[in-house]
Formats: sequence, C-alpha cells, structure tokens
Amino acid sequence: MKLKRRQFLKGCVSGTVLSLALPPLELFGNLAHAQTSRPDPFFGLFFWANGLPWHARHGAQQAAGNHPDLWTPNETGPNFNGTPLLQPIMGHRPTVISGLEPYTEIPSSPPGQGDGHMRGFMVAMTGDRPRPEGFNHSAHSLTALRGTLDQYVARHPEFYRDTPFFRSIEAGVSTARFHGYGHWNAISYNGPDSINLPIMAPSALYQRLFGVRPDNTAAIKETQMLDAVIADARRLQMRLGARDRQRLEFHLEGIYSLQNRLNASTIECEAPPTPSDQGDLIEKSRIMGELLGVAVQCGLTRTFSMMLTSPATTHLFNNLGVPDGMHKTCHDGHWGRVRDITEYQMQALSAFLTAFDRDEGDGSRLLDRGLVYATSEYGEGWKHGVKELPVVLFGGAGGRLARGMHVREVDGNLARAQLTALNALGLSDDRFGFNGAETDAPFTELLT
Repeated sequence: MKLKRRQFLKGCVSGTVLSLALPPLELFGNLAHAQTSRPDPFFGLFFWANGLPWHARHGAQQAAGNHPDLWTPNETGPNFNGTPLLQPIMGHRPTVISGLEPYTEIPSSPPGQGDGHMRGFMVAMTGDRPRPEGFNHSAHSLTALRGTLDQYVARHPEFYRDTPFFRSIEAGVSTARFHGYGHWNAISYNGPDSINLPIMAPSALYQRLFGVRPDNTAAIKETQMLDAVIADARRLQMRLGARDRQRLEFHLEGIYSLQNRLNASTIECEAPPTPSDQGDLIEKSRIMGELLGVAVQCGLTRTFSMMLTSPATTHLFNNLGVPDGMHKTCHDGHWGRVRDITEYQMQALSAFLTAFDRDEGDGSRLLDRGLVYATSEYGEGWKHGVKELPVVLFGGAGGRLARGMHVREVDGNLARAQLTALNALGLSDDRFGFNGAETDAPFTELLT
C-alpha cells in the first residue's frame, strides 16, 4: 500500500475542509525513539519519583547505614499507627501494601534491563517489564510493552458504560526532567512508543477541562466535519496492519473527546475559578487536584494520572535546603535530605487528595467512590533497589475497597496489588501481570 508520510485525514462539510495529520505509522518506516446499585467508580494513578529513603529491608548494602524504616507500619490490619513518612497522608485513611517487588523476568540482552529506573518504573506502572526491542541502557532509552494502569482501566470494556468527554486526563506538576525525551517525560503509556504527555500548568488543565465554545452553530458544523474525518479514518484503517490500526485508534481518541465536547452545549456542573500557575509543588498539587476533582464529580472523566515528579527527577528542592537535584542527592547518599524530600512529596500527595474530600450531596465524599493508586518507580533511589516498592491506595471504590488497612507480604509480587486495584474497581479480571509476574491472587482481605 502506498501512503505519503504527510497524508492527512480529511472531512468536508458545506465546502469547508478540515484536515488532521496522521500519527507516525510503521508503513512510513522506522519510528523515532448499565446503572448499578453502586456509584460509578473513578481511578487515579499518582506517581512520585525516586522511591523512599533506604534502609535494611532494601538490601545488605542499604543496611550498612543503619537508617530506620520510616515508611512501613509496625502493625498489620486496620487502625495501624502512622509512621513519620505516612503521617502527612494519614488523614485520608490510606491502605498501605508493603514488602512488594517486581516479579518480571530480566532478559540478559540487551543489558541493563534490571535497572530500577527502567524495570521498577515499568512494572510499577504496567505490570510488565520494559520492551527489550530498542532498549538501550547507556542512552537511557526505553519504552513499554503495554499501556499503564490508567490506560488499562480507561480502555477496559467493563469500566465505562458511556464514552465520557475525556476517557482519561494526564496531569503533572514538576517540570524538571532527567532527560528531555521519551520515558523521562511522562508516566502514562498507551503502548509501545506511545506516551501521553502530562498537562503541566493549572491554567492549561483548566482550559482543557472547562473551556466552552459559546458559538453552538460553529460547534455543530465542527462536529459534522469531525464525523467526516472519522469516516475517512475508518476507510484508512481497513488498509493498515494491526499495529498501525492500533496507533491510528489512539490518535483518534482525541478526536472522539473533542466530538463529545462539541456535542454538549453545557457542562453539567459549575467550573472552578480560573487557577494561577504560581506556587510550590504542594500548592500546584492542590490546584491540580481541585480541577481533576471537579472534572470527576461532574462526569467529564473517571480516569486520570498525576505525575508529581518525573522518573529519576532532577527537581531542586531548594526550599528544603537541598542544594542539588533529587537524582544526584540520592546517588550521593544524602539520606537525611532524601527523607526530607520524601516527606515533602507526601505533603503534596495529601494536598492533592484533599480536593477529593468533597461532598457528593448524599452524605458521602467523592473519595468514597474512587480509588487513587499511589506509587513510585522503585523502593529506594540510592542504588535503585526495587525491594519494598511503595504502594498506597486511597478511597473506598464505591464500598469495594477496605480503607485504613496495612497488609504486608515480604518479597511479595507487586502485580498482586495491581490486581487488587482492578478488582476493587469492579473489573472482573482474574489475573494480572506479565512475563513472570502473572498472578491470580489479589489481596482479598482488602476487597469488601
């Protein structure tokens, strides 16, 4: 089949032509590096970088410093006592799952796939290892084998009964980056070589969610043109290979969202005030949470991801008296500084969650019907150790998830926590995990 690299999808209505570019496709050559008794749940994926301060449970080398474990509660079950690093989030009744690590296989070639920055992140986000094809450890270049948890949920046939305005929203706060390309810029993947860049400014997220077109006549015409573009895309899909069909489908999702927005003349709730882009990580986290909370409550979306700090973040926490970026601070072995940074990131997580503590009008809170899955890329950032990888769940998932619990499984399979989250959302998956991480055993004590 012969297609030009700059071929466009086209729609024409009343003499007006709308053209939209195609996504990169394989045929162009190599790519660059029903009403239920419970309320509909929502799912959020929250990520912070560089794990936790290291301690003996992370390994023999990490034990040499005799640093305490400031994260793991001493008690299991309900009503555990909050540890110093959990203290900032205890007001949100967290459910902590501790002792976990990746179970995925580590191919020997190409080398370096066991690096926590790569393996730990991918297993934490997708339940699978990095894709071996195209992996280059020295260049820090990698991609996923499949979509991340937020996209897995957003595209699950049992999650959405009706297509929302936005199938998912990706947001972030810190703009610091370890590298300016690929994996280091986002935590949400559709699949291989397909990342969802986060919206980084509160004002941009506000416009994305609540910008309304006042001209309904123009909106109707634009909807008709989008219908024509989609019809053109469907004709093209019949001529593409399987992987390119999938890429084109991802590309079209933005068009579907725009079409839904244009079909709606009003938003069924009051938009919050236009936000400021000023403030530190905690303040921006609060604002982003406020915008996403309103969007969830009024039905614009039920899936989101929030990247507080990017993978291997170089964010400079100079407000804490830390002179270097966090990545260097970890590798230089400044345990006390990493402890302070982690506590600060938990304060930002708490500020983000506070926005979901809003009344639903029936005596319940918004977080009661949701599930926010918070995690990092490995257990600790000094040696990229993947043991004791932190997982914290917030919310009741419509009554399906126990709140305020601590369960611990030493050397446990991280995919068990992921399967637990899927089942708490009401999804019927009986297995999760890939390439050695497969499990059919959720933490049933957390499922009510």
